Amino acid sequence: MKTLIKVDLDATPESQDYLHNRWHPDIPMVAMVNPGDEFRVECIDWTGGQIKNNDDATDIDVVDLTKVHYLSGPIGVHGAEPGDLLVVDILDVGVLDKYQWGFTGLFSKLNGGGFLTDHYPDARKACWDFHGIYTSSRHIPNVEFAGIMHPGLIGCLPSKDMLNTWNTREKELFDTDPERVPPLCALPSAGTAHMGRMTGAARDAAAAEGARTVPPREHGGNCDIKNLTKGSKVYFPVYVKDGGLSMGDIHFSQGDGEITFCGAIEMAGYLDIRVSVLKGGMEKYAIRNPLFIPSPLTPNYKRHIIFEGISVDEAGKQHYLDPFVSYKMACLNAIEYMKKFGYTGEQAYAILGTAPVEGHISGIVDIPNACATLWLPTEIFDFDIMPNANGPTKSVTPGFDLAKVL
Repeated sequence: MKTLIKVDLDATPESQDYLHNRWHPDIPMVAMVNPGDEFRVECIDWTGGQIKNNDDATDIDVVDLTKVHYLSGPIGVHGAEPGDLLVVDILDVGVLDKYQWGFTGLFSKLNGGGFLTDHYPDARKACWDFHGIYTSSRHIPNVEFAGIMHPGLIGCLPSKDMLNTWNTREKELFDTDPERVPPLCALPSAGTAHMGRMTGAARDAAAAEGARTVPPREHGGNCDIKNLTKGSKVYFPVYVKDGGLSMGDIHFSQGDGEITFCGAIEMAGYLDIRVSVLKGGMEKYAIRNPLFIPSPLTPNYKRHIIFEGISVDEAGKQHYLDPFVSYKMACLNAIEYMKKFGYTGEQAYAILGTAPVEGHISGIVDIPNACATLWLPTEIFDFDIMPNANGPTKSVTPGFDLAKVL
């Protein structure tokens, strides 16, 4: 397999011009390929090496989120034009030899936050060791699971019109509550923009308006779809000539929702991909957002405990068919359950973000309560976590916890 982009884990991201951390239509292609080509793309971790493999969560507390995500690309595909679909087959996903570990962060409410940041507002960290397809953490005992390695972030460059649409609508949202912590969205931030091979005044102008990589958008982007592993296929809308495919934020494993914000097991890694072009595909298939075809490969966990949540929040307030509240309550219910077996709340929170849990909208029509469910695989634990007549046993090895700020 030809390596099209090879990263240097010992160099700064800004010194590598085949990386970028903003979306902009004028970022130059770093390589051109033909339809049908197969190649490897290496990626650094999403923070660019800001997080270290140690027992101190200070790096999580102070990480500069205006720098993320660092993406490999853009890669141009000969013949791709606006209105086409760029077809990407993910042939393989793997770990780089020099990076045989990953990390999970509970981000501070003052710096990123997370799905349950009001309950867990302090920065914490878990580091994970890789054992082939399995992973375990010294910070979370009595649990091991098979990972579904996948890119958290992959997509094509936006057109100038699309970029303007993103910036306009997100600024309007931000202005509804500009003092909110965490903020409602991540606006352009020129000071830490890495614009690939752009230089001079053109680079500075693009940095001032380049879209942050934080959310998913019409082009794909940071979708965090845990099943997008080797064997998957994606149809990306093309908005600029040659497409401009970029990727990064590789995860060893993740639960549905990546609920701790840095909820997956983040790592440096590689993607082996094949590309082709479906001419006029956007109009032919009425495509506004990418289509994802999942892989036939998945961890074969057959037994789950399913936790339910409804649109009534932790304060008892009734919401109307709100699946966000419902899923939050399902997660909180699962955390409280795991705490009965000896896990701390932070450990249980991290398990839900990293293990291959499934999240479902199970009911969305029965007024006033949407029902969301969280499926926790029981085989990932080395003890019996099922309910029984004798009640829960404190089975978790004591003395372990996520890394704190020292």
